[in-house]
Amino acid sequence: MNRRQISKYKICRRLGENLWGRDKCPTETRKTGPGVHGARRRKLSDYGIQLREKQKLKGYYGNITEKQFLRTFKDAARMKGDKSENLLQLLECRLDALVYRMNFVPTVFAARQIINHKHILVNGQVVNIPSYRCKPGDVITVRERARQIPCVMEASEKQERECPEYIALSQKEFTGTFNRLPVADEIPYPVQMNPSLVVEFYSR
Repeated sequence: MNRRQISKYKICRRLGENLWGRDKCPTETRKTGPGVHGARRRKLSDYGIQLREKQKLKGYYGNITEKQFLRTFKDAARMKGDKSENLLQLLECRLDALVYRMNFVPTVFAARQIINHKHILVNGQVVNIPSYRCKPGDVITVRERARQIPCVMEASEKQERECPEYIALSQKEFTGTFNRLPVADEIPYPVQMNPSLVVEFYSR
């Protein structure tokens, strides 16, 4: 199990961006970086810019480990087509990302938790691996006993995020279908992502 070692908002402050578009994010009120000398941000080198873009993508998908992220990149590089788009598609295929997209939980970290606790079904079978790679046509459901969990109830009622077109959602039944692989422009990131710089980072 991949445990998040630091607060999600510390990830935002370190990168200087509101990664998940949440109102409580400290980057909305504190523009400087963390630490005493946070205001003295140095100009980043090309390598630093590429590294920062990699850290943004890793952070957005639940601060996944470098090992997991590199494995995903290698899988994307072996696929036909554009490596950067392939990378985004594989990241969106993660079960925790899809549960988050379907507004069953407020954050991607909460998605990982309810998956670990065996509250999610994929095609009627329990899956407790957040990095499980879903395929187009897979049906994702919140188990009936988990629908009364406060964070699940609240997230489903609020519907804070728009469900993207590549997912068909039945909110009342707590069920969603992963219809197809997304195009990069369809993925609703709150901040600009530059996956081409991630490709450059790993191609050095």
